[in-house]
Amino acid sequence: MQADRQLFKQFSKLRGSSTVIVGIGNTLKGDDGAGPLVCERLKQAKVSAGLIDAGTVPENYIQTIIKKEPRTLLVIDAIDFGAEAGTIRIFEPEQLSSHVISTHTLSPRLFVDIISRSVQVDVYFVGIQPAQTQLGDSISAAVSMAIEQLSGVLVEIFPPA
Repeated sequence: MQADRQLFKQFSKLRGSSTVIVGIGNTLKGDDGAGPLVCERLKQAKVSAGLIDAGTVPENYIQTIIKKEPRTLLVIDAIDFGAEAGTIRIFEPEQLSSHVISTHTLSPRLFVDIISRSVQVDVYFVGIQPAQTQLGDSISAAVSMAIEQLSGVLVEIFPPA
């Protein structure tokens, strides 16, 4: 798949680096659960990166992330950036603006700024475009495919230790 190769190319530079992957989202709200579901798959695969399923409260894990002193932080979240459902896009913190909408109370930019004040870390937001995020919705087919695709790429980049 062309998209798999592009993602692999973008992430391949992270191979062997000290990386923490944070999944953000609410699994009771359909596609908003994409981040935690990616973390669940990566945990089952026993990847070599650190994993944190932050649910809807990423701010509760700021100190945990700082203590791990990762070189790279990947934040996976359902982010509405106006693309086709299931589209995966990588954002650097400075790319997050008013047209990129997260469904969580603490802004993603503030979350990263707090961590960056304490530890030197490269941060990337991996956004998955949601289709449905209402309470009680299930994961859409497009986002389910994106979760599998992203998980597969990350398992290749961070194989079990």
